[in-house]
Amino acid sequence: MARFIVAGSVAVDDVVGLLEPLRQDAHLRGVSRGRRLGGGGANTAIPLAQAGHEVVLATVVGSDADGDWLLQELRAAGLDTAQVVRVVGPSTRSTVLVEPGGERTIVNLHRCWAPELLRRLDGIEADAVYVRSSERDLAPWMAKRLGRGLVVAHMPPTADGSRPAHLLLGSATDLSEADRRDPRALGRRVAGLAPRMVIVTHGAEGATAYSGETAIHAAASVVQAIDSTGAGDVFAAGLLHALAGGASDARALATAVRWGSAAVVCEGLPPSERILALTSGG
Repeated sequence: MARFIVAGSVAVDDVVGLLEPLRQDAHLRGVSRGRRLGGGGANTAIPLAQAGHEVVLATVVGSDADGDWLLQELRAAGLDTAQVVRVVGPSTRSTVLVEPGGERTIVNLHRCWAPELLRRLDGIEADAVYVRSSERDLAPWMAKRLGRGLVVAHMPPTADGSRPAHLLLGSATDLSEADRRDPRALGRRVAGLAPRMVIVTHGAEGATAYSGETAIHAAASVVQAIDSTGAGDVFAAGLLHALAGGASDARALATAVRWGSAAVVCEGLPPSERILALTSGG
């Protein structure tokens, strides 16, 4: 198994299940589903840990009771929290609205970050690094990691040179129309170099990977979506898992799509037994 550094947020998600589709200027009915561990960093790191990998989570939590709860949940999930920085103030918190068809809307109420987190990571070796954060000050650190192992990053951000990485991935819904038309140019601009692969996910339609002049598409299985929260992050975990195991780009993409599909058919992240079943299948 591999060792990963995952840099990204962890959050307390207050989940509301809507009883009708989200509409502007409407009074909607909903049911509280309570709180759960969320954030892109946690949503990627946990499936990797469930698949048997060693995962160092680089993130920030506050000094409040939510921070205590987040650390407890992360450790219970098998994550190395030695690089988690605590800052004075509230932890990252979001409200997640889940529609009857599984689509979600995330409202960020507070986000915390600490630049000193990067200094802790300089001496840590890993087979791969995954960055799931919009913080701009990560770019210089990522550039230094390019020669030390695989670097994978989520988009956005899409500013020039903002994500020096071997692989870039992002959802079509988060990209501009121009960027969707030419993912290769997008990758060169965002990475500041020609990345090995740029992946664009299309939800229920699967994902497409662009490598050189080649485009590889992996179709998603037809499933009944319950909650799409974190599906893109679980997709990234499946991709990293497959690549660490020596899978070809095409097989890694198919594995990633399968993992992402598993995430939408349950509330929250897929349970460990589902991840392990997917792992044994690729």
